[in-house]
Amino acid sequence: MADAVLDARGLTRRFGGLAACDGVDLALRRGELHALLGPNGAGKSTLINLLSGDLGPSSGTIRFKGADIATLSPDRRSRMGIGRSYQKTNIFPAFTVFENARLAAQSRRPRPFAIVANASRDPVAGKRAMRGLELAGLHEHVERQAGALSHGEQRQLEIAMVLATEPEVLLLDEPLAGMGAEESARMVGLLKRLAAAHAILLVEHDMDAVFALADVITVMVNGQVLASGLPGAIRANTSVQRAYLGHEDD
Repeated sequence: MADAVLDARGLTRRFGGLAACDGVDLALRRGELHALLGPNGAGKSTLINLLSGDLGPSSGTIRFKGADIATLSPDRRSRMGIGRSYQKTNIFPAFTVFENARLAAQSRRPRPFAIVANASRDPVAGKRAMRGLELAGLHEHVERQAGALSHGEQRQLEIAMVLATEPEVLLLDEPLAGMGAEESARMVGLLKRLAAAHAILLVEHDMDAVFALADVITVMVNGQVLASGLPGAIRANTSVQRAYLGHEDD
């Protein structure tokens, strides 16, 4: 099995006396979609915030391609190749689809001395933006206003914006939330395509999508890892059935 691109060991985050994330080990590998499951309050969002840099750990390590990144800011991690999406759609609704992706691409190209350059004409950022939109299936909508897109298309745009930063790791927080059947099927197809070239962590409550997509599943309860393994083993795990899936075998 390939070495982990992003590797967390003993990752812990405490809020006073509460351990929202408690001693979690997690490894993300290129070409592998790793699903993170658990009931509300299990610590999933805290974990993804720790990996992205939105929160700092109380203890434990986070390594990206062997480098310690536990104290780095979210923008530093983004420039290194870690991209994330959020539970709530995070776009610029008044801008066009292309402008949204271009702004994301520019975040990977800080040019502090180009004070008189027209950022909108940066050919590298434009190329990266178009590639992200093509990968996300939005290349035919570049001139549309982002706020006029459907909910599912806006979620695709958010992923296109992440892709425009050319990440190696994708941290995706409930990308199927609020979607109908047709939009969900389109998103599942997109995630399948992206999994071949990225290391993906997927937080999702749609069990059909998770078991259709995941190569590895980790289940969290009360801030700790309850089980981690192949989808078949997780589905058959009686502890998981009791704690999360809501039943167990007779």
